[in-house]
Amino acid sequence: MQSVTLKVEGMSCNHCVKAVEGAVVKAGAAGKVDLAAGSVAVEYDEAKVSLDAIKEAIEDQGYDVAK
Repeated sequence: MQSVTLKVEGMSCNHCVKAVEGAVVKAGAAGKVDLAAGSVAVEYDEAKVSLDAIKEAIEDQGYDVAK
């Protein structure tokens, strides 16, 4: 399992938290948002999902993942 913390811009409320965490889960990983820090801690299996796919899933929800 790999762990990474991604900076996510545009999150401001509980709906944002649910949208980002849901996108991470749908991509095949686990994520926990820290709204105050503007980040999401992600755990994923590189054999099942790429980090790029997780970032894309978050961006598809309308948020920007800092590169």
